[in-house]
Amino acid sequence: MLDTRFVLENPEAVQKNCVARGVKADLGRFVELETRRRALQQEAEELNRQANAVSKTIGQAKDDSEREARKEEGRRLREEKERKQAEVERFGAESEAILRSLPNMTHPESPVGAESASREIRRGELQPPRFSFPVLDHVDLAAQHDLVDFEGGARVSGHGFYFLKNEGVLLELALQRYALDLLMREGFTPLTTPDLARGEILQGVGFIPRGPETQIYSVENHDLNLVATAEITLGGLYAGQVVDESQLPIKLCGISHCFRTEAGAAGRASRGLYRVHQFTKIEMFAFTTPEQSEDMLNMFLDLECELFNGLGLPFRVLDIASGDLGGPAYRKFDLEAWMPGRGTAGEYGEVTSTSNCTDYQSRRLNVRYKKAGEKGTHFVHTLNGTAIACSRAIIAILENCQQADGTILVPEALRPYVGKDRIGAVADTDDIESPAVGTAR
Repeated sequence: MLDTRFVLENPEAVQKNCVARGVKADLGRFVELETRRRALQQEAEELNRQANAVSKTIGQAKDDSEREARKEEGRRLREEKERKQAEVERFGAESEAILRSLPNMTHPESPVGAESASREIRRGELQPPRFSFPVLDHVDLAAQHDLVDFEGGARVSGHGFYFLKNEGVLLELALQRYALDLLMREGFTPLTTPDLARGEILQGVGFIPRGPETQIYSVENHDLNLVATAEITLGGLYAGQVVDESQLPIKLCGISHCFRTEAGAAGRASRGLYRVHQFTKIEMFAFTTPEQSEDMLNMFLDLECELFNGLGLPFRVLDIASGDLGGPAYRKFDLEAWMPGRGTAGEYGEVTSTSNCTDYQSRRLNVRYKKAGEKGTHFVHTLNGTAIACSRAIIAILENCQQADGTILVPEALRPYVGKDRIGAVADTDDIESPAVGTAR
């Protein structure tokens, strides 16, 4: 959440930021509550001081009558102090609820407006391929090559679940190892994370664990929730901890299953693997000093681009507009891969995103760092970024790498892990659409 002092000193800027992000917030009420709370806190402390002073004089009373009078005065002061303290807590609870509802501030270079205002800032090395044959979407390709069983998943778990099969399994495992190998070379520590997290961790990271607006699966009668992303577990790893500045930046990459209710999702764009209830993801996460965080965000974006350029997949990068930012994000970039099977002639679809959350999450999770020679502590900055969301990466691979003979070329970077160059039997090598993945225009 935002720093209380910052909000009190800059209510107009915070209100303007809320408007830009489409968030309703009563900043006037927050300022009123905090002003009243602080005044009451001072009154309570003064009453407590007076009560203590009276208590010290009880032994100096001349007789029992005076002693009882002083005791009574002490009780009265303490009761009045308790009443004031109860008001402090009541006003504090209401002001904290408003504070927690406020989004992070927004980077001055982020586009202002709704989703449509997001700005393209980069393209991949390859342009969307041209095909000389009818293009199939990933659902038809998966059926043709027996890679995904949607019907079996629905029978076992319901719509939005699936079984990966055959080379579909090999592709998912290959994507995990491909991403891990690159990230470990860049100094990331690999982790497999729990699939469950406590409610306070989700709230700290900025997710709504329960209630009508949640996208989270919760475990009944337990304060546990299935995680929607390893951002939750990696962010919570240092909750309540203080690290030395010399340890920063801490760069982590986590492999986890991700579970999302995807309430309200429908339509052809959500078909197949694009919007599912469970998938595997490799997530980047970093704890940094404030001075390091912007460079780290750019590094995360560069790594995402390197991963998808390495797969030979066309993509674009968007600088996400203020109205489409999640609450914790100060700035966010989305990488969208070209998916030839979407729409009537292909569309870009989001496959990764990376965000700088500054100290918004660390204030809620109480993650701090200590500078050498200083007594105080400071809040770290947190950043997250998708390295590979396997289900959506598989969509892009199947659709971009399909060939005229019905086979699917395996991206060269994945061939050592998959153990083959293509999926499906080759009918005639002369029918291959292109010798390499992602034919440029």
